Amino acid sequence: MRNIARSARSRVLACAVSASAILLPVTLPVVAIPFVPRPAFALIVFDPKNYSENLLSAARALEQINNQVTSLANEAQMLINQAKNLTSLPTSLLSKIEGNFSEMKSLLNEADQLAYSVQNIETQFNATYRDFASGDRTASQLVSSAQQRWQQSVSAFEHSLKAGAVAVNNIEGTQEQTSELVNASQSAVGVLQATQAGNQLLAVQAKQISDLTAMLAAQGRANALEQARQAAAQEQAHEQFTRFMSGTAYSSSSVRMFHD
Repeated sequence: MRNIARSARSRVLACAVSASAILLPVTLPVVAIPFVPRPAFALIVFDPKNYSENLLSAARALEQINNQVTSLANEAQMLINQAKNLTSLPTSLLSKIEGNFSEMKSLLNEADQLAYSVQNIETQFNATYRDFASGDRTASQLVSSAQQRWQQSVSAFEHSLKAGAVAVNNIEGTQEQTSELVNASQSAVGVLQATQAGNQLLAVQAKQISDLTAMLAAQGRANALEQARQAAAQEQAHEQFTRFMSGTAYSSSSVRMFHD
């Protein structure tokens, strides 16, 4: 009986507490719970069409970059080639060629009396080869003129030999210069070097032609003076013979070759 009374008493107490809790106001704290959005990657959706378009755009951009790189490489090579074309030839033989010209020219200037001056040739030639037969010249003057013409002829032949010797001595130097310029032309890195090598080769050829011209001029001068000397000697002999036969310095007389 006691246990039943205790149980009833406990139930009555519990109901009283519940009723008091309902009737009495209770203040509780309010807690703000923030809103946390879900991460974006958690919402990625794969779009095959968009992916293919992006991939095609990237490929086109890469192709444009490759084209630009190729264009820049071509421009750089063009500039390099232009620099090569403007590079001067390191080999220059103009001083040697001019030295050969000067040597031959100085030799030609050594010609005695009847040289290569057009203005003086006629005057000197008339005095030595044409006016010797004038009546106002004495026999000693005629002999002196003949000796002068002989000296001029011998000097002209000597001058001709010297010109030929200079031309022959220049052959070896010309060969060396030609070989050096041909090698420089073959190893030229640009148009300018090849052109300069070609110009110097033309200068070497001009020097050879000049040597040949000088040699032929010296030989022609020697031959012309010799022929003029021979013609003058014949004419002078005729003049002296005429003077001898028509002059009073000679009279015919009988001559006894042997004693009787």
